[in-house]
Parts: sequence; structure tokens; C-alpha cells
Amino acid sequence: MLDRLPVEIVERIVAKIPDTDLIAASKVDSVWWQEVRQEAYKRWKNYATTIGHVQALGKPFEKENIDWISFEDVNDFYKRWIDRLTEDQLYIMEKMLRNGMVVDPQERETIEHALSEQRWGGDP
Repeated sequence: MLDRLPVEIVERIVAKIPDTDLIAASKVDSVWWQEVRQEAYKRWKNYATTIGHVQALGKPFEKENIDWISFEDVNDFYKRWIDRLTEDQLYIMEKMLRNGMVVDPQERETIEHALSEQRWGGDP
């Protein structure tokens, strides 16, 4: 039944699937695979953009004269937020790579490097 849905409906469904289940939906048929691939790329880009925005939020605190007690609280929250976004982004990237959704050699290399950094405790 899922393989007979119009593309517009598939797009809406795929957009609502959580990251953890997204790639599994690509197994329905080639239309679903294409829609999942597009959605995964969109989420990858959104994570990268969000991480950039969050990092920009922390810039004013780097050189300012601030109350260090409150800075430590904010900094801990900031680090956890960045770490979580990075983990989510790497999850999508790895699933895309393992399921043949990354065709560009440079993107493949970027993902492999980021995953290697993550495994060895670096900053992807």
C-alpha cells in the first residue's frame, strides 16, 4: 500500500519521520528512497546551519567581562546543545553513507572524516 501513495503524500510522511527511523523508510521503493535521501540531506544541512547559529550565540561571551559563575552554567548548556546537535547530524550522515545515499566523493570523504574524529574523541 505504501508503494502506491502519490509523491506529495510520501513527501509529507517522510518529513514527519524521526531521524532514528528515517532511513528505514527508504526500503519501501525507489520513490520513498529518493524522498528519504532528499529529506536526509535537508536535515544534514539544517543541523549544520543550527550548529553555526548556536556557535555564533556563544561568540559575545568569549572576550567579554562576565560573571564566571553564570558563564559556567551557560557554557555547560551551550556545550551540551552543540554536542547533541552534532550527534544528531553525525547519525544522519552515517546512515546516509551506509545506505548508499551519498554519491559525491567529497561528501563521502567529509562524512568518513567526521565519523573517524567522533570515534577517536575529536571534534568533527
